[in-house]
Amino acid sequence: MQDPKFDPFGEPVAMADSHASGRGSRLLTRGGAGLFWALVIIIVAARAIYFEPGVFNGFNSAVALAQGLLASL
Repeated sequence: MQDPKFDPFGEPVAMADSHASGRGSRLLTRGGAGLFWALVIIIVAARAIYFEPGVFNGFNSAVALAQGLLASL
């Protein structure tokens, strides 16, 4: 006899449902994971190619804002 399995809410899960993952499900999982990582690689590569170093310089703009506030006092 097998131990009963329970879902996160404490309800018993039928044993037939727990072994439902077949070949198609496994194929979809691997395909989805492959698509996800391909998109990650494409996005990171595009950011590396089109990166402009001076665009996201937030520290200098924060210092200029602070100096402007101090000058207005």
